[in-house]
Amino acid sequence: MIGIPTLASLAFVTLIVAAMPIVLYRSVRARFGLVPREPILGIAVFALFAMVIERALHGFMLGNPVTSKWLANPVAFVVYGALAAGICEEVGRFLGMKWLIRREAGALDRPGPALGYGIGHGGAEAWIVGVLVQAQWIVYAVLANNGTLDAHFESAPLDAVARIHMILLSLSPLSAGIFLVERASAFVFQLGFSALMWQMLRERSRAALGVLIAAHALVGLPAALFQARLIPLAAADAVYLVLGVIVALALVRFYRRADASSARTVRQP
Repeated sequence: MIGIPTLASLAFVTLIVAAMPIVLYRSVRARFGLVPREPILGIAVFALFAMVIERALHGFMLGNPVTSKWLANPVAFVVYGALAAGICEEVGRFLGMKWLIRREAGALDRPGPALGYGIGHGGAEAWIVGVLVQAQWIVYAVLANNGTLDAHFESAPLDAVARIHMILLSLSPLSAGIFLVERASAFVFQLGFSALMWQMLRERSRAALGVLIAAHALVGLPAALFQARLIPLAAADAVYLVLGVIVALALVRFYRRADASSARTVRQP
């Protein structure tokens, strides 16, 4: 039986995560001159490079006898896990932003395209990896409370049903809070990666892609260490909470300065 406080907290934080990209986009759209193609491009890049290409890479690496044996080593698994997401997502971000630069005249002179793209990329991750998955567990919890969960999975293997019950028993208001920290931090990181990539492209840096892959890999390191069972979940989430706050403050400062700079440029005769 999943308690009402747990269900309420899960539903509440899921709604917060779902609203994050929508509220942010509506709040800054006019101020930064965002256009729909920017977040749409971010959504498309995440869907293709993270959900299709990266998952296909994982399927190959974990399904191949040679590479799966290599990845059985915790250190190798951590390195692979941290780099895979960085390479796949940042190559996609790089290509997407290059397209925006060609598509929008004077795009590099404005901070808006990076913000719009980041909202789309991070919002897609928030919804696909966060909202839809969490909504599924809420539905399972309701079915379990109604006594119909086993009937719903009557054709599934018994061990799979047992795992579902174990996960449901682990749900709590605390786990809802952890979910919120993870998804909010991930959203902030995607905004930060997008701003950094845009700034480096603006400066015509040849190291833009390499720097972003390294930065993404470093941010993914705590999650990879947790998946390899080398650190506890609390440690990984504590790192993400602290980093998320730092990046959020840096983003607020960056976009305020960029907005002020753009305003001064417009006012010049």
